[in-house]
Amino acid sequence: MPRSDSPPTSTGRSLFPKGPSFTLETFSSKDFIVKDFVESLSDSALPANRRSGPASQGSAAFDPKPFIRTYEHALSRLASLSEDLETRETELLTGVRRAELQHNQTLESLGKKLDQTIDSFQSLDTSLNSSNGAGDSHVSLETGGNVAVRIGERLEELDRQSRRSQEAKFLIQCWIEVSERGELSSLEDLRRQRGGEGKVRSAIIARQMMRISQRLDPASWNQPRGKGGSNGANGVHDDASGYGYNTREIIEKFSETLENDLLKEFDSFYRRQNFEGMKECANVLHDFNGGASVIALFVNQHQFFIDSSQLTTEDLEGDNETWDQLADPDADPPGVEPSLQSLVDEVRVVIQEESFIIKRAFPYYDLVLGKFLQRIFQQSIQQRLEMVLERANRVSSLAFLRSLQAARAYINGLIDDLKAHGLTEHPDSASSQTSLTLDQQLDDLFVPYFVGSSYIEREKRSLEELYSSLLFKFTIYHSRRKKLPTTFMATLAKSGSELLSSAKDAYIDRLDSSDLTGAQKVMLLRLAGLKDADGAKNKNEIDVTDEDGVLSVSNAKRMLKWLAEGVGRGLELSGGNETPKDVAALLKLVLSNMGELYVETALDAAYDLAAAQESSKTEPDLSYLPNLRSAMIIMHLMITCINTVLIPLASSNLTVRREMEKSTNLAVNRMEEKTNSVMQRTIDVVLAWVGKLLSNQKKTDFRPKDGVLDGGAAWLEQLASPTCVAISTFLNRVGALFSRALDGKNLEAFMTEMAVAIRTMLLDHFKKFQVSATGGLMVTKDISQYSSTLRSLAVSESFISSLEVLSEIGNLFVIGPDALRERLRGLGGYSGLEKSEVRPYILRREDAGSVGIQSVLNGM
Repeated sequence: MPRSDSPPTSTGRSLFPKGPSFTLETFSSKDFIVKDFVESLSDSALPANRRSGPASQGSAAFDPKPFIRTYEHALSRLASLSEDLETRETELLTGVRRAELQHNQTLESLGKKLDQTIDSFQSLDTSLNSSNGAGDSHVSLETGGNVAVRIGERLEELDRQSRRSQEAKFLIQCWIEVSERGELSSLEDLRRQRGGEGKVRSAIIARQMMRISQRLDPASWNQPRGKGGSNGANGVHDDASGYGYNTREIIEKFSETLENDLLKEFDSFYRRQNFEGMKECANVLHDFNGGASVIALFVNQHQFFIDSSQLTTEDLEGDNETWDQLADPDADPPGVEPSLQSLVDEVRVVIQEESFIIKRAFPYYDLVLGKFLQRIFQQSIQQRLEMVLERANRVSSLAFLRSLQAARAYINGLIDDLKAHGLTEHPDSASSQTSLTLDQQLDDLFVPYFVGSSYIEREKRSLEELYSSLLFKFTIYHSRRKKLPTTFMATLAKSGSELLSSAKDAYIDRLDSSDLTGAQKVMLLRLAGLKDADGAKNKNEIDVTDEDGVLSVSNAKRMLKWLAEGVGRGLELSGGNETPKDVAALLKLVLSNMGELYVETALDAAYDLAAAQESSKTEPDLSYLPNLRSAMIIMHLMITCINTVLIPLASSNLTVRREMEKSTNLAVNRMEEKTNSVMQRTIDVVLAWVGKLLSNQKKTDFRPKDGVLDGGAAWLEQLASPTCVAISTFLNRVGALFSRALDGKNLEAFMTEMAVAIRTMLLDHFKKFQVSATGGLMVTKDISQYSSTLRSLAVSESFISSLEVLSEIGNLFVIGPDALRERLRGLGGYSGLEKSEVRPYILRREDAGSVGIQSVLNGM
């Protein structure tokens, strides 16, 4: 069967259907299915009219010829395609064999080259190792390595020399231009190059040319700029150096132009927030002049400094009530001044924001940040701080100290926040250099207020003002007190009186001082309990009452509270370097004002009152005794404060601590001695008055007349004699006053001492009176009343048991001779009395001359 790849060329219609047409691509398709391919061949075998007509019964029989022709044609086409495919496969196999052969040849060639390279390396290594001759292979290896290193160093040195020679050539070229033609065209071209490298090189060369000019053209440096030797434009001059131009002036003008251009470019980049451009300019200027100009530009143009300069001209915020609260020692301090607080808060935000910009804009950001911090603290914060402290100082010394403390604490908080934020190291903590800069700025702010002893002197002056104001009426009252004639105790109190007078005069002088502002004067008068009108009076015209001369525990607590505030403030502000000396100064102030001026003055007054009543003809006034309780409470508070607050703070300096303990002990001993002196003098006064009352005892009290007895039982119904009643009433009053002044063992000791003396006086008293049989009843009543009164006092138990002596003495006057003989029978007497001591009482019996009493006396 003939094979044909193309359809018949006849123009007429073919009687049979055209054979199937397909290529290799038909079988290589992913969608090729054999069943579908066979069906398509079968469909193409039938004519179109038969394929499309309806099937009918009885139609013509099946004709296989079209199918045979179609399948024969398809088989012929498939055979042709198979031959083509075999031919193509043969060509591909041939190409693969050629490629494999070429690949093997290439691998062999590369292997040979690699072997050659390895051989060359080994030869080089061998030559290096054997360059030092025969020897240890290990030493040779090290020597070869050293040779390689030296070769590398030599190459680097040659490269450096090459660059230096090129730079020297360019530098000479520039110098020739400026010295012979008065221009710097090459340097200008270098400056105009894009990028920062050209500007950096031009800045370096300009500095080098400045040094060359200084050495080779000294004439241009010996004359003032722009004048010396100049006779024309562009710095032309005639001098002995041989140069026709003023090289110094030309180079300086170029440097200024370069610097100004860079600064303008930096400012432009800053306004556009182009950090890369800023860093490039900053780097060039740093190489040119250390970066001082660009740092100054960055800092000076900052909007914060413009705004803060306007803020320093504004008045301080805060009403008068806030400043009054700041100056009131009894009120809690209101905290930092509002305008200073607002400024510090703004500084915190500005520094944190600007540190981000500085980190991105400057390669030497630590230096820039340091300058920025220095400007903020030394200009903005320091000016505002000085304004606040100046205003506070006009109010009072305490207001100044409180403002200083609040400002220091708040600014110290700012420092801690900035360190924690990290600034240029954010989110890490700040670098050691930045932390050191912040600490230094904080110290510089407050150093003027802590130089030498200036701070502790302010604290002392503040406490002295407060103490003198609080004790002013007290000192006035006691300065007007009538003094006794000079005695031994008055001599001891002389220093206290002098201190009292000097304190009063110092306070008056302080009020009259022109250095004292109106606000300070009002505060001092208010503390002193005076009105504004009283401040204008003479010191002798100020009205005081007895209450003003009495010790006040509440005032003492206020004084100690003020002291504690000052000590705490000192520990916070001074840093502890001079703490022992500072607390020693405060201790001296407390002992002087609270101890000597306040407590000892009150004790001296009590002693004078007691001494004045010792020979009084009227019943003594012991109303000063309760004031001793206040004195002892104040002493206890003061000593507790000293031992728990002041002295422990001086532990680091043993010498100062010993001096403080010595001063404290001396002051305490002095106050205790004065307290004891007051009590002893009071006991003397009580005993003197009891003796005076006993001396008024009538003889008829214990030996009534017959007329009194005839009056009936009224005399016998008396509880005690008038003298006994008066003494008992007086002792009860004394006991109540002593109980208000003392307590515990002190009260018991003094009351027992007084009661023992009174008992002795009573025993002597009953030896002086003749006692009748009826009067003996009154004696027993008096003795019973005395014993009851003495027992009611806060005396010791041993003394109470000794009062039985009085009862037995009373019985001596009422019992008969036989009973008396029985009572006296025993060893060495009875009830603690010897027979010789009992004898005087028996002799005072009215019936002492009787036979029965005489027999008793004879038997003793």
